[in-house]
Amino acid sequence: MKEAIQKELDAVRPALQADGGDVEFVDYADGVVKVKLTGACSGCPMATLTLKNHIERLIKSKIPEVKAVESID
Repeated sequence: MKEAIQKELDAVRPALQADGGDVEFVDYADGVVKVKLTGACSGCPMATLTLKNHIERLIKSKIPEVKAVESID
């Protein structure tokens, strides 16, 4: 499961890096993926929208077992 999640994060990473940010996989348990937004994404006012509308939507569409994606600080 973790490899599949990492693959999807790798797919979205170039878009984040183009804006000076990045995403790191932290953990997966009970259907919840935990990630850390870094660089320009850390503290960005649009980070929640990026997380929920882009990263979470992509991962959930490819991996049905994932129920949510959450950011940790």
